[in-house]
Amino acid sequence: MDKHVMITGCTRGLGLAMARAFAARGWRVSGCGTKPGGVARLVEELDSIGGGHIIRPCDVTRGEDVEAMAGEILATAGPPDLLVNNAALINANAPLWEVPPEEFSKVIDVNLKGIHLVLRAFLPAMIGRGCGVVVNFSSGWGRSVSPEVATYCCTKWGVEGLTKALALELPDGMASVALNPGVIDTDMLRSAFGPASADHPGPASWAERAVPFLESLGPGDNGGSLSVN
Repeated sequence: MDKHVMITGCTRGLGLAMARAFAARGWRVSGCGTKPGGVARLVEELDSIGGGHIIRPCDVTRGEDVEAMAGEILATAGPPDLLVNNAALINANAPLWEVPPEEFSKVIDVNLKGIHLVLRAFLPAMIGRGCGVVVNFSSGWGRSVSPEVATYCCTKWGVEGLTKALALELPDGMASVALNPGVIDTDMLRSAFGPASADHPGPASWAERAVPFLESLGPGDNGGSLSVN
């Protein structure tokens, strides 16, 4: 396997679709999810395609979990060519003043702190090698807003700023990109759109377009706010 991708939140939704598509295209897939059962099922599935994939349980909001996972992946597979920060939560639809503080904190912790912890764990090795692309999943709601999802919006606007600042810090030969995946029928979209989410494509058909697009990213895309069209 010539290429190595690391995907957070890879046992559900878009992360799962990406893991399957990358593996089918000959990439070595590393990744994590929070549910051990989902991790075990994905390991079995990817192993049937080819060996060498590393999927582990990990809570990206816990520094010790992230460091342990990254240590194993880096020691076994080396630095990823593509680091995809996909793990995210959305708040239950509600006006901002009705969002419970604990829910607000959890969305912030996963959507922003999780990215920071993963970057801290993997970027030094990627920088040491002198190449690699970081893709931080943003959203249409990281470039616009809607009512009742203010918590989610603020995290995705934060992803955009974090990604652009990181782009100024990376050495030549690397890239940091904020990616709006588009509108896809996932559990997250259903929580916000309800039955109307079924009008949009599912993760598998999305991945058919998204994975080749992700494969094409390189240093020339550094600092970009991109979208999967």
